[in-house]
Amino acid sequence: MAAVAASPAAAAEDQELQREAVPGLESQRRQIENGENGRGRPLQAGESWFLVEQHWYQKWEEYVQGGDQDSSTSPGCINNAGLFEDQVNWRLKKGLVEGEDYVLLPAAAWHYLVNWYGLEHGQPPVERKVVELPGIQKVEVYPVELLLVQHSDMDTAHTAQFSHTDSLDLVLHTAREQFLVSPQEETRLWIKNAEGSFERLCNTHVTVLDAALKTGQVVIMETRNKDGTWPSAQPHAMNSATEEEEDFQGQPGICGLTNLGNTCFMNSALQCLSNVPQLTEYFLKNRYLEELNFCNPLGMKGEIAEAYADLVKQAWSGHHRSIVPHVFKTKVGHFASQFLGYQQHDSQELLSFLLDGLHEDLNRVKKKEYVELCDAAGRPDQEVAQEAWQNHKRRNDSVIVDTFHGLFKSTLVCPDCGNVSVTFDPFCYLSVPLPVSHKRVMEVFFVSMDPRRKPEQHRLVVPKKGKISDLCVALAKHTGVSPERMMVADVFSHRFYKIYQLEESLSSILDRDDIFIYEVSGRAAIGENSREDVVLPIYLRERTPARDYNNSYYGLMLFGHPLLVSVPRDRLSWDALYHILLYRLSRYVTRPSSDDEDDGDEKDLEDKDTLPKPGHVAGSSSQDPGLEQAGPSSGVAGGSRAPVDNSPGPSHWPQRARRKHLFTLQTVNSNGTSDRSTFNEDTHAQPYIAIDWEPEMKKRYYDEVEAEGYVKHDCVGYVLKKAPVRLQECIELFTTVETLEKENPWYCPTCKQHQLATKKLDLWMLPETLIIHLKRFSYTKFSREKLDTLVEFPIRSGPWEAGREVGGGKGGTPGGERSVWTGRRGHRGGRSESGPWTLPRPRRAAEDAGLRPLLQTPRSPATRTAVSGTTLMTTASRP
Repeated sequence: MAAVAASPAAAAEDQELQREAVPGLESQRRQIENGENGRGRPLQAGESWFLVEQHWYQKWEEYVQGGDQDSSTSPGCINNAGLFEDQVNWRLKKGLVEGEDYVLLPAAAWHYLVNWYGLEHGQPPVERKVVELPGIQKVEVYPVELLLVQHSDMDTAHTAQFSHTDSLDLVLHTAREQFLVSPQEETRLWIKNAEGSFERLCNTHVTVLDAALKTGQVVIMETRNKDGTWPSAQPHAMNSATEEEEDFQGQPGICGLTNLGNTCFMNSALQCLSNVPQLTEYFLKNRYLEELNFCNPLGMKGEIAEAYADLVKQAWSGHHRSIVPHVFKTKVGHFASQFLGYQQHDSQELLSFLLDGLHEDLNRVKKKEYVELCDAAGRPDQEVAQEAWQNHKRRNDSVIVDTFHGLFKSTLVCPDCGNVSVTFDPFCYLSVPLPVSHKRVMEVFFVSMDPRRKPEQHRLVVPKKGKISDLCVALAKHTGVSPERMMVADVFSHRFYKIYQLEESLSSILDRDDIFIYEVSGRAAIGENSREDVVLPIYLRERTPARDYNNSYYGLMLFGHPLLVSVPRDRLSWDALYHILLYRLSRYVTRPSSDDEDDGDEKDLEDKDTLPKPGHVAGSSSQDPGLEQAGPSSGVAGGSRAPVDNSPGPSHWPQRARRKHLFTLQTVNSNGTSDRSTFNEDTHAQPYIAIDWEPEMKKRYYDEVEAEGYVKHDCVGYVLKKAPVRLQECIELFTTVETLEKENPWYCPTCKQHQLATKKLDLWMLPETLIIHLKRFSYTKFSREKLDTLVEFPIRSGPWEAGREVGGGKGGTPGGERSVWTGRRGHRGGRSESGPWTLPRPRRAAEDAGLRPLLQTPRSPATRTAVSGTTLMTTASRP
């Protein structure tokens, strides 16, 4: 029996019943955040979790926290558009970060939200499985995507996704099914490495993770010939990496590390460490074998040390152009689950783990004794420092300590009693800050009131800790438009994500946000008593062929860029608004001729069909026709995520859209997804207007190419010039006096209470090899940014410049030894977890291998310096 389609009336009734079933806002919050099936529930292998775009989820959080279920700030349908590279294949963008780009919800919480709010038309849910990796359970946001090919036809690839926990047996089974191989035929797998060589996958019982397969890797299925031979046995058919390198003789140490997906963060750290002479010699001469500590509870039973030793021996054998460090990578993931998989991680975090792991695996102290820490108590610094170093060595004695450990001198001064506390603490590397610029460059689009002018892209220099008003002032210098006639908005997915108040902080705007600044009438932007215009947010929508009764917008899709339009108070009628909007759209909307106008069976709008008096609250006796609080200090210019104002309820608005010429006008909520007529009658919210187009009218009169057009102002090419800083300046900044924060006070033994003391760190004793980590990532409440400050550092220095600050331990004599920079690790990209990590030049051997040198300043060879805006770590050793 055929199913009978529900009538529109029945569908609307069903939708109304569904709305009644939606719980209250506090109940929603508890179910999603804290319920048994909420975000806080523990992960379980095999479960499904769903990705929700961060922007939408933030709007939902603010909506439920606001407590007004009838508010126009409802987030509308779930919209994950920002997560996808395109809306055809619906592939996730690369490098998405949890908590910044998306949130994860368990299946039950996801289905609750879809039931309550709906999912944007045409979008698929982003479902991911929880997998169990060594020591951790994790939502696998990015499965491994392999390219399966046949040996007989390597130009035709089939894409297939696999979990990191899937076995190679499954990969082989999938390939056999894809290429219709009969059960009687024998097959085996090969992989094609980045350098073009081939490697056979002998053990198909291991997982994709253990086999170090990564997204984009070519996996070749080879089928045995009928005569019993393999096609790869033919000369030059598939030369393996091992066969290619059997006859290779190169220079020891000049050996690449294959990138296993996004493991350049690991490779660059290993290359730096491998080029520390003392450490590499220690492993090459097998001294480590006598010092392996298998019983250290803080160690890794010698496994990390042995894996690193094997890697160093391969790299320094001179028999390899490059090696694949997947055995070492697997071992690291086994002991540090955060490094499982093949996504980007912080290189300094990996190096810190490796140095600590090597130290504990090679610690000569088998049984650590208790050591009581003593304060200086007025004793000479030299005596206290020597005591601190000896105490450290009584518990920590390894080649890592011999090579990389030094001493800080820490001085704390109580602000009340003046008590001074001096201690000496060991360190393994210096994490030094970079001088931070107080300026910020922001890109915005300026939309003029003149409809003939295209939007202009501007690149503005503003104070990093400035306000929205500073952005308007900077733009005014380019446009000549007064800042008082500007409104600033964040546009996301064809709607206003937020309209800002002038006093809000610029730090709430991320570099990736699309910021539009609209020119409005001065009469709408000046003081409250002199406003003569109303500012209306305008959305563009197109009707779709299908009517979706599960979503509130009934087949209407937002498109284009929204507008903020000034409307004279005395012209608040539908007819007047239609002509005002037609004028504002005139650059890309063709006016119809008199023959084209659609009079149809609907009468034209008359002046008496006025818009509601926005200042008239429902039930109020006020007769003031003005729009109260519609200026920059009101809901129109900011405040909450969606502008709000004291406007009449829907009973005061026309109950249906009126047809007039090219398009119809409809009052909607702040998301443009619900008609205001569906709200309760006591709703008082800022009016939003939608311009609704029929597809055939839009195609005929709306020029999409022209609508998307914009011009670039001359300032777009501006680049904020940043003078290089010397590495010495970073170290001096590290050793400046600072006051402790409230979250981390110091207990003064004299005052007997916690104090916000002043603290100063000095370098007392330098190690044989000094590792300097540059803090290139700055974090705020709203964002994190990469600091691209150019740092000038010596390649071959004279006397160690920091010697003036060093107090007298080894390496502490100012007039003494020279240092050689043995490695530099850099990072290109906007996040610590994305972008490639690089090692431009390891050791002196690189000069003989013809590697490209660093950018150098023209100084004498003995004191020349290198300049880089990507360096995060340098290593300097005594020659």
